[in-house]
Amino acid sequence: MPVLEIRQLKKAFPAADRTVRPIIDIPEFALESETEAALRGASGCGKTTFLNLIAGLVPADHGSIRLEGQNLAALSEAGRDRLRAARIGYIFQTFNLLQGFTCLENVVLGMSFGRKPDWNRARSLLQRMDLGNRIDYLPRQLSTGQQQRVATARALASRPRLVLADEPTGNLDAANARAVLSLIRECCRENGAALLLTSHDPAVLAQFDTPQEFSEINRSPTEGGDP
Repeated sequence: MPVLEIRQLKKAFPAADRTVRPIIDIPEFALESETEAALRGASGCGKTTFLNLIAGLVPADHGSIRLEGQNLAALSEAGRDRLRAARIGYIFQTFNLLQGFTCLENVVLGMSFGRKPDWNRARSLLQRMDLGNRIDYLPRQLSTGQQQRVATARALASRPRLVLADEPTGNLDAANARAVLSLIRECCRENGAALLLTSHDPAVLAQFDTPQEFSEINRSPTEGGDP
């Protein structure tokens, strides 16, 4: 059974001129357990919306998204939240760190909704991210790249079955980008997780065997960008 299976997925948003603009129209997409896929696409082509749909952060207009056989459309909002907490690690492009929490607390929070928090694992992940000396810092005391690494550690903390990575190295220099991407893939292999990554960075995509154009799976026009 694929860890992720999508059929006839559609999503549209209202435009400024009050028309409805299709963003996502994906007839079929699947990702097997313990595999990785990279989707290439320019900013504004719908990649983030696609990941948000998979994570259950926004509802689909039509179609099905199955995570290890569980149909997200059949769940309540609370049910989607529980499923996401237990099985999905999401590396957000915009970090979404809680500003009043330390680095360590932000990472532990990634485990709080799905399983018993493991403070030692949180510390270990931050150390692997070269943030061992920043554990008690608040996000505002970190550089942009360091915040990205905290967000990455948080997404990996609960040993998810599926990791969604939205431009996970977009705020890192070349050396840190390689290191963080390597760690993401390493942690996925350690936990038997599937990885779905989106990027427009050729250096990132070159590290995957067969990156796929997002436009090859998405039939909606991309003009105007994501809402």
